[in-house]
Amino acid sequence: MTSNAPSSSSGGPGSADSSAPRRNSKRPKYSRFTQQELPACKPILTPKWVISAFMLVSIVFIPIGVASLFASQDVVEIVDRYETDCIPPTLRSDKVKYIQSPGNKTCTRTLSVPKHMKPPIYVYYQLDNFYQNHRRYVKSRSDEQLRDASSENDNSACKPEDNANGMSIVPCGLIAWSLFNDTYSFSRNNQILTVNKKGISWKSDRDHKFGKDVYPKNFQNGTLIGGAHLNSSIPLSEQEDLIVWMRTAALPTFRKLYGKIEVELQADEVIQVTLENNYNTYSFKGKKKLVLSTASWLGGKNKFLGVAYLTVGGLCFFLAMAFTVVYLVKPRRLGDPSYLSWNRNPGGH
Repeated sequence: MTSNAPSSSSGGPGSADSSAPRRNSKRPKYSRFTQQELPACKPILTPKWVISAFMLVSIVFIPIGVASLFASQDVVEIVDRYETDCIPPTLRSDKVKYIQSPGNKTCTRTLSVPKHMKPPIYVYYQLDNFYQNHRRYVKSRSDEQLRDASSENDNSACKPEDNANGMSIVPCGLIAWSLFNDTYSFSRNNQILTVNKKGISWKSDRDHKFGKDVYPKNFQNGTLIGGAHLNSSIPLSEQEDLIVWMRTAALPTFRKLYGKIEVELQADEVIQVTLENNYNTYSFKGKKKLVLSTASWLGGKNKFLGVAYLTVGGLCFFLAMAFTVVYLVKPRRLGDPSYLSWNRNPGGH
């Protein structure tokens, strides 16, 4: 009599073939990396190590913070807000009507130099409550058109400032259209102070983002003028006011470089400023300020960096002292590190 039961060599559950991996198995291939079995540094944060780390941070950060504050204090800065003072008192009830009306809007300001200012003296204009980071505003430009003369008609992203009288605008878009157009001239003792406007933009922008063969066309030729005009005989790579303006700011309050005064100014000198108050910030309750500033090894006047370093360094010093007192007054017994899993012999029990 023959049996119908399968033999042990037929590949049943108890056969040797069952140890082979399944063809459709989703189990990842074994490696020491995926299983996190590679050698690793697992330090034990004892009180001595923690106190030493906090003390080291405080020793490094506090001197840096003090040096940053001293550098910021060495910067001499003159800030003059003028958007209201440069409107005749009888017309201040309707500022928008005044700025939109034609005519000469010359304004004279007087600045007093508080301390000796070494050249170069940077001239900035500051705008408040101006959101250059608005999504629609930021997207309204054509980098291809700015860079290459053959891309003159590449203005699909520039609406509503893409065409004027059926012809493409170069440079197109809202950013270029709203170019700042207040102007400043300076004098001291009836002598003109020359403002150098060369080299105020990033070299990478001049060389790579704005073409040397791209010239303005049909710019500010529409029914509504947004800001400054551009010289159609000068390529965009040399129109640095535009290049500075096109690098949009991330915050609603920002400064942009207007030029550099390359002579020193003595303390208590009086600077006469003749400015053209043309830019419309009144429609959105914006502010306009003229800023003259020197620079230090850290840049312009900014106390935030120094205060931040001092705050972190002081906090770490306080924690180091607090942990030291706790460790000395009421120490805590530590366990034996040899019993940790990564310190035990893999073959042990």
